[in-house]
Amino acid sequence: MMYFDIKQIHVFCVLLSGAGFFLRGLLMLRGSEWLSLRWMRIVPHINDTVLLATGTALAIMSNRYPLTNPWLTAKLCGLLLYITLGSLALRAGRTRHMRGLAWLAALMVYGWIISVALFHQPTGFLQVFVPS
Repeated sequence: MMYFDIKQIHVFCVLLSGAGFFLRGLLMLRGSEWLSLRWMRIVPHINDTVLLATGTALAIMSNRYPLTNPWLTAKLCGLLLYITLGSLALRAGRTRHMRGLAWLAALMVYGWIISVALFHQPTGFLQVFVPS
């Protein structure tokens, strides 16, 4: 498979992951029973596995690795924060208010991760706040 094809799959999975997380967050806030459906718990894991595999393949194919490329390191750190906030939002948060705040924070981190990937800058959209 060519680099461009893998990148397209990766980008599609990024969008699918964000849309799915947004939807599951709305369902959580509404207290919907849909969150307990089997496919709602399984599909995100399949998508995230493909996302991680394609991201790893892209890094290897382009010889760009976290800890050697600052923007990839920032992306990886952002991903860990996104996963932590997502877990708080959809499972571990004690109150619906806490889960809602974690959901909003995770969505902001998701947007920042995308901006880091687009601009190849560790600050992403936060660059506007960094003096030049």
